[in-house]
Amino acid sequence: MKILYVQDTDWIRRNPMQHNHLAERMVLRGHEVRVIDYEILWRAEGKKELFSKRQTFRVARLLRDAYHTVIRPGIVKIPLLDYVSMLFTYTQEINRQVGEFKPDVIIADCILTPFLAFRVAKRKHVPVVYYVLDVSHKLIPFRLLHPLGRMIERWNFRSADLVISGHSGLREYCLRMGAAPEKTRAITAGIDVSRFRPAADGAEVRKKYKIDRNDLVLFFVGWIHHFQGLKEVAIEMAKVGDSRIKLMVVGDGDGYDDLDKIRRESGLNGRLILTGRKPYDEVPSFLAAADICILPSPQDEPVMQGIVPIKIYDYVTARKPVISTRLSGVVNEIGEGNGIVYVERPEDTVRQAMELARNGAIKQLAEQAGQFAARHSWDKVTDEFEQTLLNVAGGKEL
Repeated sequence: MKILYVQDTDWIRRNPMQHNHLAERMVLRGHEVRVIDYEILWRAEGKKELFSKRQTFRVARLLRDAYHTVIRPGIVKIPLLDYVSMLFTYTQEINRQVGEFKPDVIIADCILTPFLAFRVAKRKHVPVVYYVLDVSHKLIPFRLLHPLGRMIERWNFRSADLVISGHSGLREYCLRMGAAPEKTRAITAGIDVSRFRPAADGAEVRKKYKIDRNDLVLFFVGWIHHFQGLKEVAIEMAKVGDSRIKLMVVGDGDGYDDLDKIRRESGLNGRLILTGRKPYDEVPSFLAAADICILPSPQDEPVMQGIVPIKIYDYVTARKPVISTRLSGVVNEIGEGNGIVYVERPEDTVRQAMELARNGAIKQLAEQAGQFAARHSWDKVTDEFEQTLLNVAGGKEL
């Protein structure tokens, strides 16, 4: 089977998502995968140029020998005009791939590239699966474009041959946005026990960042958004004033500079550890250096409604307790008693972590997390995903 992915974000440099995991596992099962992506980081990190040229890459980010082709069409590198230029360059590229690659199915994520793919696919009679991981219109960096993004997103839901949501809670959002119930499926993320194994050694990481044996290390990995509650956790940590409590954040993003400012102005040097982005292969060692992982996004944050970030599966696979705000998607998907302790506000994270350390609950929660991880393998998820795509490509009843 030939699979073409299209998305409005960076396939190569952003933290791996379900799409990356599933695509590489499909390659190892003998399927051919191509991706059309977008250099979303160009404003902060891209090459300084007015126009970018079309680029192609051969990548295998997660699994050995799972190489596939990533195509990045050129754009005008001027804010807002980049989206306008995509209407032309991405439509041209999608047409080109449909003609040359002849995909059996297109998998679309985000807003603009799916919209363009639907228009091409309808003419060429190629089925399109809209694979939803986020409330995408809320992630558009220009707030004034949110209403337009929502309108296009709704059109995408109604146009899809099949809508896949990243978990059952997000499926409800898909239905509210116009997806047909009989054409909507929830396929959760999987867990790679071999990668995030409990045996990973965090000693070198703790030594490098001057973390003592008796320190309590809270941990977050991934893209740092403003709305994730990390600023509130850092400020509360400064108020508590216990030098043994440290927060390690592995990643970068639009909220990084704010965290760095809090670190400098609140006297958290050495306690708020900002490592920047790290290669995915190094993340297990950083996780091994942690005591408790955190997911502190405010419960009322619109972007997080119904979402289950894939990082939470990495956390439990590493047998780490998790402190999370009571996000509806996480509560519905992970539930109680699986190594996760829920708090009401981001600020509550620090004192909850101190309480877990005081009452000796960390080890028990770690065991619960490991038991949950053992029940959710990527192999099972890929089996379901593969069969779903075969059915869509073959025109079978869903």
